[in-house]
Amino acid sequence: MSTSTDNTHAEERAGRLRWFKEARFGMFIHWGLYSQLGRWEWTMHNEQIPRSEYEKLAETWQPKPRPMREWARLAKAAGMKYMVMTTKHHEGFCLWDSQQTDYNAARRGPGRDLVREYVEACREFGLKVGFYYSLMDWHHPDGMHCAEDEEARRRFIDFTFGCVRELCSNYGEIAVLWYDNAYPKLPGEGWRAKELNAMARELQPQILINNRSGVTEDFGTPEGRVKPEKDKAWEACMTMNGAWAYVPSAIDWVSVRQILEMLRKAAAGDGNLLLNVGPKADGSLPEEAVERLEDVGRWIAANGEALYGRMDTAENLCLMNTGAWTLKGNTAYFWSNRWPGNGQIVLGRWHTDVLKAGFLATGEPINFERRGSRLFLTGLPRANPDTIAQVAVIKLECTEPPRQELDWSYVDPEE
Repeated sequence: MSTSTDNTHAEERAGRLRWFKEARFGMFIHWGLYSQLGRWEWTMHNEQIPRSEYEKLAETWQPKPRPMREWARLAKAAGMKYMVMTTKHHEGFCLWDSQQTDYNAARRGPGRDLVREYVEACREFGLKVGFYYSLMDWHHPDGMHCAEDEEARRRFIDFTFGCVRELCSNYGEIAVLWYDNAYPKLPGEGWRAKELNAMARELQPQILINNRSGVTEDFGTPEGRVKPEKDKAWEACMTMNGAWAYVPSAIDWVSVRQILEMLRKAAAGDGNLLLNVGPKADGSLPEEAVERLEDVGRWIAANGEALYGRMDTAENLCLMNTGAWTLKGNTAYFWSNRWPGNGQIVLGRWHTDVLKAGFLATGEPINFERRGSRLFLTGLPRANPDTIAQVAVIKLECTEPPRQELDWSYVDPEE
C-alpha cells in the first residue's frame, strides 16, 4: 500500500474519530434475557443451562413500555454523549426484529423491536447511537462448532453477516459498532472480519468500529481498567458494581468520586470512559446507578471544561498528594480530591510560569506564587469547596504547556 493511501486512510479515520475523542463519556447498557435471572450475563454458560431450558426466558420477558427513554434521559443528565447497547449478547437472543432467526424480541415475549426503541430514545435526547454485537453465540446451533466444521462455519458466518447487515441498514445513522468475543478462534481469515467490517463501512461510512473482531480498526477497548493505549484512540469499559448485567445482590457500587477519577484518568490519557449500567428485566434502572450518575452530571455541569474536547495527555504532570491532572494546551486542570487543611496546595517540581489560577466551577481567583521549582496556591478555604464529591478543579493558565520534572529522586531545592 502506498504512503499516500496510508495517509488518506489515516485522515479518514481521524475525521471519523473527531466527535468520539471530544465526547469522553458514554453509557454502556447490558440488557437481555439474563436480566430476568439477576445472576450475571454469563449465567447460561456458567450454570450450563440447556438451550431448551434457557429459551423459555424468551417467552417470559416482558419489558415495560419504552424504558430506554429513562436510560437516555439519565445519560444526558450525567454528561454522557453517546450510548452503546447490547443488541445480541453471548446468549444469542437478538433484541431487534431479525430475519436471521425468530429468536428475537419482536417474535418472542417482548413482541417488539427493542433496538428501534433504543435508537429513537438516543435521538430524542441527542445522543450518538452505538450497537454492541457479540460474535460468540451459545444459542445458534453452529456457534460453538464452527471452528472444526467447515459447513457449520459457513452457516454461522453467513448468519453473522446477516445480523450485522441488518443492524447497519435498518436504523439510520449508527455511530459505533462494538464487537465482542470473536470465539471460537477460527483459523486464518475464518471470521472474515475485514470483509465484515468493510460491509459495515459501506452501509455506514462514518461508523467507528472497535478492535474485538480480530482487526485493529478505530479504537481499543481496555476492560476493567482505565489504562491509556499508546498511539491509538481508546475507550475503557467499566462497571459500576463489578457486574455488567443487573444483579440485585450487588453491593460494591463505586462512589461518585471513583467515577470522576475514572473520567479524569480517561481524559488525562486522551481516552474515553464507557460506563456500564445493567437495567432490571423490565428496563428500569437500579436506584444506585441513577443517584450516582445524577451527581456526576451535576459535577460535570460545573467542571466539564476539564473533561470534554480535545485534550493533551498529562504525561508531563505528576500525581500529587492532593490530586491529579488533565491538560489542554497551556491550561492545566488540577482535580483535587485530597484537600489540605492548611489553606495551601504546593506543587513540587514545577517548571512553568503561571499567568492565572482559579476554581473552575466558580471562576473565583486563587493566589499563587512560584518559588523556584515549587508553585504555591494560597488562601484556600479550609474545606474542599466542591460539595458534590469533594473534588475541586483548579484551573492553571500557563505561558506554555505546563510540566513537572518526572523523577523518583529527591533533590533539596536549597542545595
